[in-house]
Amino acid sequence: MNTGEAAEKPKDDLNNLKVCRFCRSPLQQSFADLGVSPLANSYLDTRGLSMPETFYPLHVYVCGSCFLVQLEEQETPENIFTDYAYFSSYSESWLEHTKKFAREAKARFKLDHMSRVLEIGSNDGHLLSFFKQMQVPVTGVDPACNVAEAAKRRGVETWMRFFDAGLAEELNRAGRSCDLLVGNNVLAQIPDLNGLMEAVQKVLKPGGVVSIEVPHLLNLVEKKQFDTIYHEHYSYFSLIALKNLFSAHGFYIFDVDSLETHGGSLRVYACREKDKNANEGAVAGSGDLQAGRRRVEDMLWFEEKRGLKKIETYQAFSEQVKAAKREILKFLIGAAEKGKKVAAYGAPAKGNTLLNYCGIGPELVKFTVDRSPHKQGLYLPGSRIPVYAPQMVEKEKPDYLVILPWNLQGEITGQMEVIRQWGGQFVVLIPEIKVC
Repeated sequence: MNTGEAAEKPKDDLNNLKVCRFCRSPLQQSFADLGVSPLANSYLDTRGLSMPETFYPLHVYVCGSCFLVQLEEQETPENIFTDYAYFSSYSESWLEHTKKFAREAKARFKLDHMSRVLEIGSNDGHLLSFFKQMQVPVTGVDPACNVAEAAKRRGVETWMRFFDAGLAEELNRAGRSCDLLVGNNVLAQIPDLNGLMEAVQKVLKPGGVVSIEVPHLLNLVEKKQFDTIYHEHYSYFSLIALKNLFSAHGFYIFDVDSLETHGGSLRVYACREKDKNANEGAVAGSGDLQAGRRRVEDMLWFEEKRGLKKIETYQAFSEQVKAAKREILKFLIGAAEKGKKVAAYGAPAKGNTLLNYCGIGPELVKFTVDRSPHKQGLYLPGSRIPVYAPQMVEKEKPDYLVILPWNLQGEITGQMEVIRQWGGQFVVLIPEIKVC
């Protein structure tokens, strides 16, 4: 098939056979089966401890035609994102990342008081607030009422809705079409990828630019980042898969950056196909256009060289995940048998995938701590490990502090240096066990 074109959805979905959410080809190749797990952000209060939890299959497939890695839609976005536990502003390194992006994007695309930046999945408005400080008009879109309200308190205009073609038309009528559309770590959370791209077409001004950040599938595969798989992430992207998606909807990826965020990410810049050779508008601000195109071609070549267009690469990942589980349990059980006290730092979604897949509870990890007051006093879904404020670490003095958001290792070790006073050590479990 031609993976640059989105196929029509079969009327009967090929007799209920699993099909790719982008190209509609049959999904037959397993990527990783992580058993069953509750929704990664469905934290429990004390009343919830006496209630049953709903567990869903966490089984990921890869499309043999377009190489999009994907989960089935076990739960609707409405039930996952209407009230959301994740607030971006509690990570200092992430705030620095978004501030740097805002500053560079303003200069690169010549944004000013006559421009508009639209962010989908705008969370608590942290990114848009940086544009606003530079006198660039902004609009955010986020369906989670609690985080959207936090954005509004920042003075960031936020539409509490899911982004789709209908909303795109409303935004246009309200004069909110955009020169720059940003989607940071949100593409994976939208099951209807083709519908998303149709909405982007509607709301983007002529000559406009799209900037999308996604965790890079290549890092997930090569660094065994299986814990980044959870139900709110419906899809997992390589540049190969992104190019197929964008091309099918008339967009051209004219540049790509490799980023260190979230364990290794891609940021792609795209414009409409008709703008790719323009001397003004969307691409004019991109500096050396040929250099950007070379970066795209180099990354596509690198991904293919690393095996992302071979099914065997995806088949091998499943065995690596099983081996990682055995090593993690061996370490934690060994620590318990030696009488060592183990606690964790962070209550991220990725940590909940790891804990539930490995069957880890308070008998192996006594508690975890998190800076977000929205998680303190709650319990992790499935494992039911209690979440406290960071001060609990100094009170309990664990021998090991497991860093669940391993992508923030540098930031966290700096914040929790106090554990050195009693001989405590940090532990990272992904991609391999490291005690430091």
